[in-house]
Amino acid sequence: MHVSERPEHDRPSSAAVAATKPASPSVIATALQRFAFQDWYMLGFVVVILMIVLHGSGPERDKCIRYALFNVAAIFGSLLAIRGQIVRGFVSALLYRFVVWWTILGVFFELTFILPEASSRVVDADILAFDLKVFGFEPAIAWDKYVNQSTTEWFSFFYYGYFFLIGLHTFPFAFGVRKNTPMLNEFSLGIVLIFCTAHIVYMIVPGYGPHHLLAGQFQNTLDGPLWWKLVRGAVDAGGSRKDIFPSLHTGAPTFLALFQFRHRKSLPFKYTWPFCAFFASQMVLATMFLRWHWLIDIFAGLTLASLALFFAVRIQRWERARRERLAYDPIWHDLF
Repeated sequence: MHVSERPEHDRPSSAAVAATKPASPSVIATALQRFAFQDWYMLGFVVVILMIVLHGSGPERDKCIRYALFNVAAIFGSLLAIRGQIVRGFVSALLYRFVVWWTILGVFFELTFILPEASSRVVDADILAFDLKVFGFEPAIAWDKYVNQSTTEWFSFFYYGYFFLIGLHTFPFAFGVRKNTPMLNEFSLGIVLIFCTAHIVYMIVPGYGPHHLLAGQFQNTLDGPLWWKLVRGAVDAGGSRKDIFPSLHTGAPTFLALFQFRHRKSLPFKYTWPFCAFFASQMVLATMFLRWHWLIDIFAGLTLASLALFFAVRIQRWERARRERLAYDPIWHDLF
């Protein structure tokens, strides 16, 4: 039996055929699906910063808005390029490292302008009252009788060493670990959780610390020929910042000590964890002895460090399994 062809006008048009096919996901949609938890946390952090400065009314508001808009655009655009595989290989690996660094360090330096814009409140007096009511004493006040040049230099050395301790961990992990490992994912997520969370909480609980509220009430003066001058210079260079709660000089070193202890069976942590723990303990004491932080700031920093490690371990495990199941690219691409 002969079957005649359908008339031309009865045939579906190419546009109609195309419309019946499932649409391919856009590059943006594909990239967003491949975002890691860490990516969302960093992006959410800079978006919150933008929302805060938009509600500010201080003299630096316009400058802060420009900074915040740049952060959102740069970080979101970079993450889209990486997860959407617009950039690949070495470029993708290097760009992601820069994104993480900028989210933490870039915004940290901008806080000099952002924190005063976020709130005009200062809650130091409330924090002191809380400490005296709950703990019964304030270390900065109670330890004043032990202040002399030797003790000031001792604690100043450790306080200033904070920057080196952070660098000795972040640089090797970022540029020395070639493969995407659970340890790298756990470390990076923990660092992101600590710093991004702390920078937001600074704006909720703004304060300057005992050295500001109790200025002129101490019997002994902090002084030293080397390390105290370096600490004082570093703090003065940062300007007037209300960044005490939680104490990052407590939270970050404590996280590093806990992280090293957790991985103490691996090199080099098998040998370095006791030293890291000791340095962290002295940094915690230094924050109060040098009158930068209140006691509750320290407890907040310890809590933040513990929670960051707790969640980093579990989220990293879930994230790794999810990406393997869906055949997504790893969070960190190999540099070499």
